[in-house]
Amino acid sequence: MAQGRLTVRKIKEILRYYFSGISSSRKIGLSIGVSKSAVGSCISKALLAGIKSINEVSAYSDIELEQLLYPSAKEPDKGVSTGKVSKVLPDWNYIRHELGRKHVTLALLWTEYKADNPSGYEYSQFCELYRRWNKKFATSMRQVHKAGEKAFVDFCDGHDVLDINTGEARETDLFVGTLGASSYVYARAVFTQDEENWIDCHCKMYSYFGGVPEITVPDNLKSGVTESDRYEPLVNASYQDMSEHYGTCIIPARVRKPRDKAKVEASVLVAQRWILASLRDKVFTNLYDLNVAIDELLSKLNNKVMRHVGKSRKELYETIDRPMLKQLPSTTYEYTRFKKVKVNIDCHISLDGSYYSAPYQYVHEELWCKYRSLVIELYSNGKRVASHIRSFKKGAYVTNKEHLPKSYREHLEWTPSRIISWGAILGENVGLFIEKLISEKRHPEQGYRASLGVIRLAKKYDNDRLNKACGKALSIDSISYKTIEMILKKNMEGVPLPKTLDLFTATENLRGSAYYQ
Repeated sequence: MAQGRLTVRKIKEILRYYFSGISSSRKIGLSIGVSKSAVGSCISKALLAGIKSINEVSAYSDIELEQLLYPSAKEPDKGVSTGKVSKVLPDWNYIRHELGRKHVTLALLWTEYKADNPSGYEYSQFCELYRRWNKKFATSMRQVHKAGEKAFVDFCDGHDVLDINTGEARETDLFVGTLGASSYVYARAVFTQDEENWIDCHCKMYSYFGGVPEITVPDNLKSGVTESDRYEPLVNASYQDMSEHYGTCIIPARVRKPRDKAKVEASVLVAQRWILASLRDKVFTNLYDLNVAIDELLSKLNNKVMRHVGKSRKELYETIDRPMLKQLPSTTYEYTRFKKVKVNIDCHISLDGSYYSAPYQYVHEELWCKYRSLVIELYSNGKRVASHIRSFKKGAYVTNKEHLPKSYREHLEWTPSRIISWGAILGENVGLFIEKLISEKRHPEQGYRASLGVIRLAKKYDNDRLNKACGKALSIDSISYKTIEMILKKNMEGVPLPKTLDLFTATENLRGSAYYQ
């Protein structure tokens, strides 16, 4: 039950929420998955450190921010002895959740609580406090939504689209979003519930609303939440990035808690009855026409007067939600992917068949790659270390010379003959192997990466072994870095080479070093 020190990611999220105007430690804690006291402590430390805006938070790397707020993070904070030990109040939400599991009792939970908090409440006090808390919150109350505070989102089955080429009906999914206070509804049909469609629907929903709510509440859909958990759901990186762009907080609905998403489920039901039911006899051959029809019915639905209120959703939206929504950002969010990549020995990372340089200091380290349609960015500990225009040419190298160490900065001016000669210094077969490796590529530069890898093996294995391994690979016509690496790892280079090796090395398939002069 004891909560460990906050991670840098959670620290940044807490401060982003706080500086975006959400001052409630409880709300922030619910979103981040930490206690409100931990939230309050983090905010206090940031303010004492002189941090006054989210821009100042972004200026620090992950390591710098952690050292600034928690300078003695590696050692427990002994604090100042006051002679009085305060008792830690149990997390009653956790207690209530655990009691719902088979064979779990209050006695067991108290034992675990005391193990973490030796100076905590004794068993009788523990039970009495829990009974009081449970009695207070057992009564189910009607949820009251504040103006502009929340938007609820979910998917449901949509209307089929007919494929005119095959005659088959293709299923769609209907994205539904609704504002909490006014019940103002947005809907859009998509073919799949994948991450890109999920995020695109959010962007169009915010545009339709003409503003952004403080909180967006999704169900625990895999497109948005990578790990469903009642206390600490993990939002995927792209979804989180989108929320930062719009300045909204993502607080997923709790698992098996239908009241958390009652508003959107009611809106889904309304959309099914007033939109999908109205389209049941119509045939659409493309998604665009289906969404045009949905837009028309959506307008009618939002302008329809609700009997129990006497006003339409549009009227309530204009008077209640719209004035309290945050302003839309100047640009629409562009879908961004995230991927962990490793910097190779040639100071490049690989992404979708192309290669991009990173500072040589990060060789062999893992970086986060953040990439969009035109740009890729590389991050280490939350700090951007490289940025490139994205290339879609397979095998292309995008290199910033400043990323290479001084000894390697001539890489862009290297010629195939120079690399072949470098290999030949290590052994005749090494030179022949690299020559064939480069010659088999559509462009010589595509063989540089593997050639550098082969040459570097001489640092781990001696030149003689490397030369024999290259001869072995040539004899079996297996021209790849992986082959050389495997031969050396398995000590296979000592096996006598076939007599055909001399004939093979004289074959006309090799262009010869003079070709590259």
